[in-house]
Amino acid sequence: MLKNGFLGYQTSFMLDFVVSALAVIVPLLLYSLWLVRFRRQYLKHRNLQIALGIILLAAVGAFEIDLQVVHGGWQNIVAKQGLDADALAQKIASVRPWLWLHLLFAVSTPFFWITTIFLAIKRFPNPPVPCAHSSLHRLLGWISTIDITLTSVTGVLFYYMAFVR
Repeated sequence: MLKNGFLGYQTSFMLDFVVSALAVIVPLLLYSLWLVRFRRQYLKHRNLQIALGIILLAAVGAFEIDLQVVHGGWQNIVAKQGLDADALAQKIASVRPWLWLHLLFAVSTPFFWITTIFLAIKRFPNPPVPCAHSSLHRLLGWISTIDITLTSVTGVLFYYMAFVR
C-alpha cells in the first residue's frame, strides 16, 4: 500500500482514497435511486447497486488493512503531522468522539447494504421488476441509503477534524 496521501495532508493514500470515495458514493446512490424511481430502469439500478457494494467492500477492506497493518492505527497517521507529545495527545482525544460517531454508522452500513442486496437478488425475478418484495426492499434501501449517507458525512467530518484542522 502507498504510505502518503494525495489530497495534500499528512495522511495515507488509502485514507485519501476512501474519503474521496465517501464524497462520490452519495451522488451515485442518488443517481441509482433516480434510475429506479423515475426511469423504471430496474436492471441498471440493480447492477449499479451491486457494483457499488463490491467496490466499497473492497475499498474498505484495503483501507482497514492499510490503516491497521501498514500504519498501526489512525493515531499514527495523525502523528505524521509532527505535533509535540502533548499536542498530539490533545488532538487524538479531541478527535476520538468524531471517530466514534462515524463508526456508529460505518459499522452498520455493510450489514444493511449486504442484507438489502442479498434479499433483492434472492427475491426479485431476473431481470428485476416490481414484486411482493418491493415494499421491504424499498424500506431496506432507504435505511441503507440514509446509513451510508451518514457514514459518508461523518467520515468526511472525522477526516477534516483529524487531518485537516
